[in-house]
Amino acid sequence: MTKKLQIRDLTLRDGQQSLFATRMPQSEIDKLLPLYEDAGFHIMEVWGGAVPDSVMRYLDESPWTRLRTISKAMKGKSLLSALSRGRNLFGYVPYPNSVLEGFYKEAIKNGLNVMRIFDALNDIDNVRDSIKMINDLGGIADGAVCYTVDPKEEEKGFFAKLFGPKQKKIFTDEYFVDKAKQMEALGAKIITLKDMAGLVNPSRAASIISALKANVSVPVDFHTHCTPGYGLASSVMAILNGVDILDTNIWYFGGGSAAPAIELIYVFAKKLGVEVEANMEAVGKIREALFDVRKSLAAFDLQKDHFPRPFNPLDPNDLPAEIDALFDSAITAAKAGNEPELLSLCHQIEDYFGFPKPNELVREAEVPGGMYSNMVAQLKQLGASDLLDDAMRLIPKVRRDAGLIPLVTPTSQIVGSQAVSLALDRKNGKPDYSTPSMQFTSLVKGEYGHTPVAIDPAFREKITGSAEEKAYDTSKYKEPQNPTLDEFGGVKLAVNPEEELLLALLPNVANGFLKKRRSEEYQAAQAALAAEAEAKRLAEEAAKPKPEPITGEVLQAPMGGTIISVNVKPGDAVKPGDLLLVYEAMKMENEVEAETAAVVKRVFVEPGQVVGLEANLIEFED
Repeated sequence: MTKKLQIRDLTLRDGQQSLFATRMPQSEIDKLLPLYEDAGFHIMEVWGGAVPDSVMRYLDESPWTRLRTISKAMKGKSLLSALSRGRNLFGYVPYPNSVLEGFYKEAIKNGLNVMRIFDALNDIDNVRDSIKMINDLGGIADGAVCYTVDPKEEEKGFFAKLFGPKQKKIFTDEYFVDKAKQMEALGAKIITLKDMAGLVNPSRAASIISALKANVSVPVDFHTHCTPGYGLASSVMAILNGVDILDTNIWYFGGGSAAPAIELIYVFAKKLGVEVEANMEAVGKIREALFDVRKSLAAFDLQKDHFPRPFNPLDPNDLPAEIDALFDSAITAAKAGNEPELLSLCHQIEDYFGFPKPNELVREAEVPGGMYSNMVAQLKQLGASDLLDDAMRLIPKVRRDAGLIPLVTPTSQIVGSQAVSLALDRKNGKPDYSTPSMQFTSLVKGEYGHTPVAIDPAFREKITGSAEEKAYDTSKYKEPQNPTLDEFGGVKLAVNPEEELLLALLPNVANGFLKKRRSEEYQAAQAALAAEAEAKRLAEEAAKPKPEPITGEVLQAPMGGTIISVNVKPGDAVKPGDLLLVYEAMKMENEVEAETAAVVKRVFVEPGQVVGLEANLIEFED
């Protein structure tokens, strides 16, 4: 029986987030969706992660509109997934169950099928409620175990002081399997090994994936990134060791700091006799469209002048014999467990196709690429770019002091920012941790959950003022205000449950986003009222009888003034000298008399009316 490999396509969420700062607008996604309908991906990751924040903050778009639009276009042909940070949901602080359940309920109602749930600390307590909620609401709970590494050999002195020189490794295969088994027991229908920093090397991919397959009964998914250079080779090892689902991106959104490209995975799988469950002809159409989409994102593309060379894995002419041989040799090395050779060959393949080279600094520091770039930006903003190397060297210390936490959002940002602060403390001759951030203090206090290694009580007391671990108290959660906006007609800022959830999750970003929506609606309503009033006026004007044309001789006002009295009416016969009307002008009453004999046809004025010079007063019959 042919082994099958299911694909979770990350292009529309993690792919564009990793490479282009989540700046792909809905208009570009709309162009791709008709092509995705026939691609046959088992799962498409389209939501969660940075999407709810970024599409509001940078694109002025609604996250809910994005999810609904994709769901409607896909017509159920691929499962749609999102990434949730467990208790932190899509934000950066712990939220109460009311917020979690509200988001999950609305997401599933709007077309979401799979929620990948992880916790930055691998604290099972932080994913327990989310797994149950997703299952109860009819979704598919995907339990993600975050991969991380033990300190390097040269850093073991820290553990020797705490636990003695014989301290065993913590992040063993058994550690990850245990977390996976606990998630499965809670109801997870998929288990993902989530390698957010791309640090799973091929040998660990082989050992952990095979261990997971032997110990859980649900499908196993492997998620990695190519930043430090392991992604492609480790994905090959995952396939060899029975992984059920592999996360990939489509060509121009693959490689570099993103997941491997499906096109390269397809070549490897075909040679291994593994059937990739995707319509590669449809994938090819998406690939061609993505070329222009990527060009439109040039402002956020660090590789905008160095695209991968075009490649169609279904066309034998696109794979020269010498490159085809590299794939064969890489498979031989993988089966032999020759990791250095496998990595070398995969790097040659990626280099031929023009993918970015491995980031040696990220690999050495063992941090996510996004964490590194955030530190660079932070130091540049502080005018202290020269401290980058010092800050990078301090990451292991900060991580250990904080309980040897995995580095994934939000802990990667917290640790990276604190390492920068520590470098500045040392430069300025201050004691370490003179300026702990509020988030770092909350982490050490215990508000983010239980850390893999217990934090030294003395360190906790130094940072938080108390040696006691204190969990986040959800009863202290204060729901953001939903004010009435008088300037927009007295409407609420958030006018429906979806908007109320955005306000609860990301109050600062949602506040500005929702005010724009209310302003637009108010202006549109005012414009509609003005248009309605104008239409009514025009209708009334049109309904008035048109005045009879003047055909006879007309008496006009010799001066401007106010009519005091009118002494004739239509049909009256007048003779010279008869008084026709009296009007006031220049503070005097003026009498207007008939100059000839005539019959009055029309009188244009009435007492009290103000008239101007040469205004029509009376018309006489012909």
